[in-house]
Amino acid sequence: MAKIVRFDGLGGPEVLQIKEEPSKQPGKGEVRLKVKAVGLNRAESMFIRGQYVEHPKLPAGVGYEAAGVVEAVGPDVDKNWLGKSVAVIPAFSMNDYAMLGEEAIAPAAALGEYPAKLTAAEGAAIWMQYVTAYGALIAIAHVAKGDFVLIPAASSSVGIAAIEIAKSEGAVPIATTRKSNKKAELLSLGAHYVIATEEEDFVARVKEITGGKGARVIFDPIAGPYLEKLGEAAAVGGIIFEYGALSMQPTPFPLFAAIVKGLSIRGYTLMEITRNPEKLPVAKKYIYDRLADGRFRPKIAKVFPFAQTIEAYKYLESNAQVGKIVITIP
Repeated sequence: MAKIVRFDGLGGPEVLQIKEEPSKQPGKGEVRLKVKAVGLNRAESMFIRGQYVEHPKLPAGVGYEAAGVVEAVGPDVDKNWLGKSVAVIPAFSMNDYAMLGEEAIAPAAALGEYPAKLTAAEGAAIWMQYVTAYGALIAIAHVAKGDFVLIPAASSSVGIAAIEIAKSEGAVPIATTRKSNKKAELLSLGAHYVIATEEEDFVARVKEITGGKGARVIFDPIAGPYLEKLGEAAAVGGIIFEYGALSMQPTPFPLFAAIVKGLSIRGYTLMEITRNPEKLPVAKKYIYDRLADGRFRPKIAKVFPFAQTIEAYKYLESNAQVGKIVITIP
């Protein structure tokens, strides 16, 4: 038997329950993990509320990112995976695979090893954040030295990954956060500038920082009316990535800014990378190499024990964190 997190109805973190279920055997193309840690993501919070890009098929499980040890493989899976410490890369529907539990069935194609110097908690804080940022900033926008990269909601794990990536490419990461209480930590994590959007004139500050040019690349998980300000802050020929919906409000298209500046505004998810068998290996190497040599280091905001799963998701929804929230499983 194994303890697994499930939910039978939609709602906030309170709908989550820890249930005992029989252990499962992996099928074709699958492995079974003994889970040691699970990284939390806003996507899961939206999923249990029925607000995500896909609707949960109840009763459902939750969780994209598990780190653990491969303890069984399917009949067609390379047996060399057995006993390896791996972290799961989000490349699947949570209706098909859910990672939060003492054990998890995962597709072998979604496995990624992580450097041995990292803990399991850090291993569970790698792939969602770094692949999401990599796909937009490197694979699509080709961020380069001197580029101004604007990163709203920068205290999230993905936002911090975007700061690290922009900085490693010689670009200028401009982080935003609502209040100034997170400024010092974001600067310490590599942001060149931090703008507190509820306390400063956001567009004026971006123009000041960029010498009037605006940001060439904007990596935005907020959407809603905020997109109009991002259009004002963008450079001529700039690209705005919308990869989230934190505002949960209608998102008006910034028509005149888009016309005058020739802006590209596109939706994006990391699945563009993780479900592409040609792009994923390139992304994995880019990230693994930088984890191995220390240029990247996942920032853990807080660790919760498995028994406090509900509290962990409540903390995620509080937006108090800087970095990744992780659940550890004994």
